[in-house]
Amino acid sequence: MNQTAKIQKTFRPAEKDFKRQTYLVDASGKTLGRLATKIAELLIGKGKRVFAYDQLSGDQVVVVNAEKVYLSGKKEQDKVHTHYTGYPGGLRTYTIEDLRVKKPEEILRLAVTRMLPNNKLGREMARRLRIYKGENHRQQAQKPVAINL
Repeated sequence: MNQTAKIQKTFRPAEKDFKRQTYLVDASGKTLGRLATKIAELLIGKGKRVFAYDQLSGDQVVVVNAEKVYLSGKKEQDKVHTHYTGYPGGLRTYTIEDLRVKKPEEILRLAVTRMLPNNKLGREMARRLRIYKGENHRQQAQKPVAINL
């Protein structure tokens, strides 16, 4: 018997092996961190049968009612986000309370994208996240499956 016949090859998933879906998540009343970890897991694709850490195996996620996400304690007033514009003296700091007034969907986007890998693949995963502050969304054509996280 040939010696090479005993060697098993490593399974590498191809694009046809990934069965992607679009999920619809309602964020009203959900705790920010717990919701963000579940969404990041869906975007990465960790819970799937076929998963490859170096390939885009995750799903698309549509989040509605992002303005109604819940933060426990005094995080609304105390938690500070910093952003540097790239210009001299361009350090901007703002609280979650300020962010909720200006861009409520950005609170959840920041929480989720910081849980994704910091590379090209993570940026592509972040592109598959759609966040809307209200009830209406524009992804009806993708037939999103509503899930309760």
